[in-house]
Amino acid sequence: MTDYRVVLAALDAGTLAPQDFDHRAHIAVAFEALREDDFFTASKRIADGLKRLTIAAGVPEKFHATVTQAYMSAIAEAMHATPSEDAEAFLAQNADLLEGTFLKERYSAACLASDLARKVALLPDRLGRAA
Repeated sequence: MTDYRVVLAALDAGTLAPQDFDHRAHIAVAFEALREDDFFTASKRIADGLKRLTIAAGVPEKFHATVTQAYMSAIAEAMHATPSEDAEAFLAQNADLLEGTFLKERYSAACLASDLARKVALLPDRLGRAA
């Protein structure tokens, strides 16, 4: 079992190896940040860490502000709806976050592919519409 608090500390310190940070770890680390800090502090913490990680991996253009903020909001919502004792329990209770289907429900492909969406946390352009 991974201690995602340790992974979060490595993300904060800029010592996390990019190849060791998959989608599951992204969600679990965001969960831990949201447990430790208020929403806005946790969001900035994760965004800053992801920016450092993409720079270290040599792909700074992969940072995506809209996706990052959308996940932080979805994770925070899920934490309130289904309180969990730890990241593993949270992941088990919220498998839909691992699939990312909520992004397709809330954002068009064109929106997510835009340069603006990478730089600015855009509001959903599909809210209330079928995917």
